[in-house]
Amino acid sequence: MTLLASPLESIESAVIWLLVGFSVITWGLALVKGVQFVRLKNQDKRFHQQFWAASSLDAAAALSEHEPGAAARVAQAGSAAIAVGESGQANDLSQAINHQDRLERALRQQIVRERRSLETGLAVLASIGSTSPFIGLFGTVWGIMEALKGISAAGSASLETVAGPIGAALVATGVGIAVAVPAVLVYNYFLRRLKLAAADLDDFAHDFYSLAQKSAFRVLVHPAAYKPAGNTAQKVKEAS
Repeated sequence: MTLLASPLESIESAVIWLLVGFSVITWGLALVKGVQFVRLKNQDKRFHQQFWAASSLDAAAALSEHEPGAAARVAQAGSAAIAVGESGQANDLSQAINHQDRLERALRQQIVRERRSLETGLAVLASIGSTSPFIGLFGTVWGIMEALKGISAAGSASLETVAGPIGAALVATGVGIAVAVPAVLVYNYFLRRLKLAAADLDDFAHDFYSLAQKSAFRVLVHPAAYKPAGNTAQKVKEAS
């Protein structure tokens, strides 16, 4: 009796192929999240160096407009919340009211957005890690049921008749565990990386708030300073 003759001939084989698909998803997400966190770390490291080398908060805020990364986006959100025009006045009525509260809310909301972005895919890993053993167990139970039917039809309960079908049915449980363990490990690893990244953003937001407090919660906006690359490119284009 062959329980795994074809991926579509039995529920047990379908379960195994489903688990194989889960395994592919797990390693695919591991690769994608690994690239995401490495890129984020490098971007934030470069931005921190440039931010703290700036001569003033106004210059650092302008710098954040041209840099990628989570820390740069937090700085952009904070700068936008307390931005004022060249005259030193708020650009609109809403920004003229309670810049301190606006800054706190903007920093907090941007950190939440960054966390959501970094959390993408982790729920899938958690679901795979928690459900794969049970899916494999279901495949095993179904396989044993089919094996017992075959043994009953054969009219023999010898070891040679029982061992093969039952052993094949247990493969599904083994595959389920083999899929679940990497998924759980990958999930825990990136959850730890997420917490560390969020803690770094919290620290940076606190430092940004302290700098803004020293400047009376005002960041001076220089319109020409926000798009130097575009202006330069336009001049080159016109000259050519």
